Amino acid sequence: MPLRLPDKLPAIDLLKQENIFVMDDTRAHTQDIRPLRIVILNLMPLKITTETDLIRLLSNTPLQIEVTFMKLKSHTPKNTPIEHMMMFYKDFATLCDERFDGMIITGAPVEMLDFEKVEYWDEITQIFNWAQTHVMSTLYICWAAQAGLYHHYGIPKYTLPKKMFGIFRQYTLDASLPIFRGFDDVFFMPHSRHSEVRREDILRNPALTVICDSPESGVSMVMARGGREFFVTGHLEYAPDTLDKEYRRDLGQRSDVEQPVNYYRNDNPAEGPLVTWRAHANLLFANWINYYVYQETPYDINEIR
Repeated sequence: MPLRLPDKLPAIDLLKQENIFVMDDTRAHTQDIRPLRIVILNLMPLKITTETDLIRLLSNTPLQIEVTFMKLKSHTPKNTPIEHMMMFYKDFATLCDERFDGMIITGAPVEMLDFEKVEYWDEITQIFNWAQTHVMSTLYICWAAQAGLYHHYGIPKYTLPKKMFGIFRQYTLDASLPIFRGFDDVFFMPHSRHSEVRREDILRNPALTVICDSPESGVSMVMARGGREFFVTGHLEYAPDTLDKEYRRDLGQRSDVEQPVNYYRNDNPAEGPLVTWRAHANLLFANWINYYVYQETPYDINEIR
């Protein structure tokens, strides 16, 4: 089944070129079915790129999904046309009385700031609180994972001596969890961050469970409230060329730029990336949608509490 997306969203044409089945609102209205409602709070600078990355993964389920994009009133994006934001995004104030089956909150380029110094901290913590009572399951990614762990559970973040940048081997810690159904014991995850959360802090909080980690990149997935919250410190949603674009963008701009590890074929940028994470990325998003959203959410969405 396809995703149900707003008419004229740029991702529709991009994904159709990849032979991914999506439908716009006009066609979706002819189907007599309650779609899952997924809201995406997109904090990344390149909105259209992130929209496409996430929709690509959400499309890999047999369910109809209605996607809504949320934006912050307290922050104006600099890298996305205002016309795009006005056409496809809604303020939290417009959506706060609604309920959603699932929510995705993306990373943001603010991780070097203390949380309280982020210009939209007050608004985003209001959204974090709202999600606990208005969303069946929320997926926090990268900076959002650190911010959510800090706000809800008091977990601090720590600045790394150098950027965690590349593709790192991950180990699942409880293969019986539905989120890992079909996973291998080992899989790969892209990371691109300057800070981390630490296992010892998380283990001190009985409300949190570390479910996946890496000897190289540290804690990579944390679960809370029986799967109503997942905190993912990496970027399984990244397209094959995302780290390459980031590396080439920063090369020559800063003195601390290093090549992403375990990423290029034969460790040579000229040979392009070797993609090792996409199968598990699709599987994780499909498992989240199926086992923690679709199987758990009430048919009457207003019963979500």
